[in-house]
Amino acid sequence: MKKIFRYFPVVLLIALALLTLFLSTSIIFDWFGIREKEGNYVLFVVWANFISSLLYLVAAYGFLKQKRMTFNILSLSALILIMAFVGLFIHINSGGLYETKTIGAMIFRIIVTLAFVLLAYLKFIKNEKNN
Repeated sequence: MKKIFRYFPVVLLIALALLTLFLSTSIIFDWFGIREKEGNYVLFVVWANFISSLLYLVAAYGFLKQKRMTFNILSLSALILIMAFVGLFIHINSGGLYETKTIGAMIFRIIVTLAFVLLAYLKFIKNEKNN
């Protein structure tokens, strides 16, 4: 049972990372015509998602190897996403084009990332303090 709890966040992070990596690079490099299908994407949001996907892969490794740095990596990813979200609202308020689904996707990604930050905190930081 302990192995399930050890590998579950790893599998979820890898899945999220690979999906995000595929989608963001498809827009950045215009693979498979996805850029056109995405409509009015906001490039700095796409880049924030790309960077986060790479950080998710590093964090998955951290969970697998039981490394404290996992908390820091995921916190950095959350910070990047939150900054991009603030930037998105600045972009919107200044009349920039965007897709409505981007707001929901960013909220979802931030919440999921913060959940992983909390998990890493409980697993590595809080346990370290208790020992």
